[in-house]
Amino acid sequence: MEMNFAGRVLDMSRCHVMGILNVTPDSFSDGGKFNCPDSALARASAMAAEGAAFIDVGGESTRPGAEPVSLQEELDRVCPVVEAITRDLDVVVSVDTSSPEVMTETARLGAGLINDVRALQRPGAPEAAARAEIPVCLMHIQGEPDTMQDRPAYRNVLREVSAFLTERVRVAEAAGVRTDNVVLDPGFGFGKTVEHNLQLLSALDQMHILGHPLLVGISRKSMLGAITGREVDQRLPASLAAATISAMKGTSILRVHDVRETVDAVKVVAAMRESG
Repeated sequence: MEMNFAGRVLDMSRCHVMGILNVTPDSFSDGGKFNCPDSALARASAMAAEGAAFIDVGGESTRPGAEPVSLQEELDRVCPVVEAITRDLDVVVSVDTSSPEVMTETARLGAGLINDVRALQRPGAPEAAARAEIPVCLMHIQGEPDTMQDRPAYRNVLREVSAFLTERVRVAEAAGVRTDNVVLDPGFGFGKTVEHNLQLLSALDQMHILGHPLLVGISRKSMLGAITGREVDQRLPASLAAATISAMKGTSILRVHDVRETVDAVKVVAAMRESG
């Protein structure tokens, strides 16, 4: 199926790479590196050259224990970067936000995707997403970023994640979001233990029954550190393994820090599929 991201049409039956661009001082992997417009644009340009179809711009850290930021601070961090990327680069700009006002303003500036880790749960968010008339990614989270890893618990993680996402799609559609403008994210690491994450990864292909393209973000996450014993900056091989598994299970968008290497992994999966 094709999806229109503010004028850029992509085939969602293929796997695309989304480069992470955190314009924050405190994100878990790259906080403070790109929190001025010039360095952010340079990083976005590099990721686009490496093959990223999406650049995901975030102005509020959602790592475990993260402190919230004010609306004005989020707008000040994100809007200049979105404006610069949409002006200078041929990529889809995704905005990692839960704030209705940020959704509205960045869509006006040319963003092509709203990427909401809270799945439009903030007041006014479903209506803002509908008015933006661009695709929206709804992610599963148990709790809030500051408490989500305290003691996450599920009876059946796949069933409960799927039920949550189905309900959030219903809410989004009731507010006016078109059903063909919805992407779903199982939310690896957001209120889940390592075992929960592994169960979701193993069953990822079963989530296609929900009827929407899937976005997966596992890059450099703590689950990979728990499995390998590696620090954040040493998790590239594990991140590539998780990305390859996700691509083989039909994921449409991989949200990653290491674009060039992930693009190569995706090309191998695509070549295998095309060979028959």
